[in-house]
Amino acid sequence: MPTLFEPPLLTRLKAADRILIAGAGGGFDIYAGLPIALALRAAGKEVHLANLSFSHLYGLDAEVWLEPEVARITPDTRSAERYFPERTLARWLRLHRMPETVWAFASVGVRPLRKAYRALTSHLGIDAILLVDGGTDILMRGDEAGLGTPEEDMASLAAVAGLPGIPERLVACLGFGVDAYHGVSHTLVLENLAALDRAGGYLGAFSLPRDSREGRLYLDAVEHARDAFPEHPSIVHGSVAAALEGRFGDVRFTDRTRNSELFVNPLMTLYFTVTVEALAARNLYLRRIEETHLMRQVSSAIEEFRDSLPGRRPPRMFPH
Repeated sequence: MPTLFEPPLLTRLKAADRILIAGAGGGFDIYAGLPIALALRAAGKEVHLANLSFSHLYGLDAEVWLEPEVARITPDTRSAERYFPERTLARWLRLHRMPETVWAFASVGVRPLRKAYRALTSHLGIDAILLVDGGTDILMRGDEAGLGTPEEDMASLAAVAGLPGIPERLVACLGFGVDAYHGVSHTLVLENLAALDRAGGYLGAFSLPRDSREGRLYLDAVEHARDAFPEHPSIVHGSVAAALEGRFGDVRFTDRTRNSELFVNPLMTLYFTVTVEALAARNLYLRRIEETHLMRQVSSAIEEFRDSLPGRRPPRMFPH
């Protein structure tokens, strides 16, 4: 039973024994789950990290593969890829003497991705999955004017929604407002959260405190990743980190945002949390991507659905 003193998401996760925290949308998404992972490990839970990878995985050594679409990444994993967030996170974990494996899912369609999730959760004995999204576009149901970058998020959501044998399947989003950079209306995000609340699937919001151990280590991890990829730092986590440091407005931390105006603000440090079941049930096109094998098929299915709509929910301004 959740109480005022503990967010419902953490109440549910603390009841589990072995938890998989997985980045849903690729890139640096798994960093959004790092503070929660640290808190759960401090509470005595066995926590494993995974991420849908944007890196080219198929050139990795044969021994890293658990199944064809999921690989065990460590600080010493050999790869010609310079952009490799999973390995960068593994190296940061080693620096802090923490468990240093980060599992990487290949960027594939729903059927092979679900098979990979099933193999990994069975291998690790997982009884709870937390999908994490840097930003909030995973909360889009499909008929909004802008969806952000939905393909990877939706493939991950559909894959995990098809694993009813896992007792707890949850979603947490960090970085409210960041997806305006990709055309998301955050008034519609709030409207979707209200609908999820009416359906019983909204688990509330809570903030990441800067002065907590988790907040300090998150900032350190983001800075470590920025040093690893100075030419391609994460806009999402650069924004969240800036907000966590108390910065506000059009904060400049990378030339990648030089042609846009950012609105860094304290809401970016909030986690918004929902259940996988409720989020999947409200999505308007998730069944259309069920049989996909390739990520481009996911993209095509979303485009076809969008083209079939008689209209789209227009973006709305915040009234205050």
